[in-house]
Amino acid sequence: MADAIGLTKLGATYSEVPPGKSGCPYHVHHGVDEMFVILEGQGRYRFGDATYEVRAGDVLGAPRGRAEFAHKLTNTGATPFKYLAISSVTTNDVLEYPDSGKLMAVSDFGTDAEGFHFIGRANTACGYWDDEPDSAD
Repeated sequence: MADAIGLTKLGATYSEVPPGKSGCPYHVHHGVDEMFVILEGQGRYRFGDATYEVRAGDVLGAPRGRAEFAHKLTNTGATPFKYLAISSVTTNDVLEYPDSGKLMAVSDFGTDAEGFHFIGRANTACGYWDDEPDSAD
């Protein structure tokens, strides 16, 4: 949406979420701030340890960075839940999904380039030198 008007560091996405569904899993970005403008319908905004009932006209924030900023929007009404997600733009991001323990790392995010994209779980972590040949050999 922002490309059409020449913006390079600010983006926006229009979303319609069916009744009983969520727009995305509970997550936090480490490289992107997000703001949501509720246009139509009613929903629930899970933000950190709190939950808020939201409706048309509400404006919500999801700062980047820490697990306490994790968020999720869910449609609790009987009609489509419509909102704008406005965010800072970066081509590299790391996301945490606290409910599932997943992590996502992406480069060239939101571009046509074929970058790096990985989704996994933290419990598969390894050490920096694991399975690496010793450079002195």
